[in-house]
Amino acid sequence: MVSNNYEPPNNYKMKQIITLLIAISTSGIFAQEKLNFDKRYVQSEDQWVVFPADTLGSYPFGFIYIDSEAGLTFNYESSFTIDSNGKFIPEEKVPTRIMKYRLDPKQNVLVAFIPESKFSELQIKKIPDWLSIYKEGENSVEQLYKKGYRYNAWGECEKALEFLEKAKKTDIEYKGLRVELAYSYNCLERYSDAIEILKKAVKDAPLDAYTNKELIYAYAKSGNLKEAKNICRKMVRDCPDKTFNAEIAFNILQAYFMKKDIANFNNWLAESGCYLLNDKNLKVYVEAMKEELKK
Repeated sequence: MVSNNYEPPNNYKMKQIITLLIAISTSGIFAQEKLNFDKRYVQSEDQWVVFPADTLGSYPFGFIYIDSEAGLTFNYESSFTIDSNGKFIPEEKVPTRIMKYRLDPKQNVLVAFIPESKFSELQIKKIPDWLSIYKEGENSVEQLYKKGYRYNAWGECEKALEFLEKAKKTDIEYKGLRVELAYSYNCLERYSDAIEILKKAVKDAPLDAYTNKELIYAYAKSGNLKEAKNICRKMVRDCPDKTFNAEIAFNILQAYFMKKDIANFNNWLAESGCYLLNDKNLKVYVEAMKEELKK
């Protein structure tokens, strides 16, 4: 049944509708191909990436991978421009030219991932043929540990854990693996997991400074300050490596500060201040906490 108010669209209206639909469809396509410069180097392993365009509208691009010796590395491929239709037009590549750059993970540079739909336009494969050289032995415990260690150092603890837990399944006894796993767990606030794995590590190396540092941190963050203090006292008394003495004492002091436990804060500061306050950087934070607790 047709309403009495119905009017068939005239040709002009139909053209408007068709034009609008085309515009919506086209904008959707370009939106999908938009380059989003929101990825850091450490998020870009095994990815084709592009840097922002230069003043001439040319976009340098290439592939980021990890060299087991050099770390994050950028293999420069070429540059491309984008025409009015959104097509990526690559510059002619010099076959004999190989340009690789070691990347600084801490550098505040953002890149974009190249959409896979553009690979054919740029004449690239999703996985470059040459990458296989750098993937040899990648599933060995040694290489998994190295990758996990690197990602922890870069602050990408969740990514680090992917490699470290694979290594754990193969050989949990690999040197340093337990402590590196614990570092990831502490970073991700999985303190009970860190404590569990560090208990075994401490049995193997009772006075290892770094292992005990991570264990004290886990106990302090999980609220078991009694155990944290006992280990801290043992380390200060018995461990020849004094590198982390101020740091482990500070982690306990900070826990009391967070709880606003003024009495225990002052008691622990009195006990540990002789070495805690020798660290100029930490002393600034201690003084700030003391002032805050007075309010």
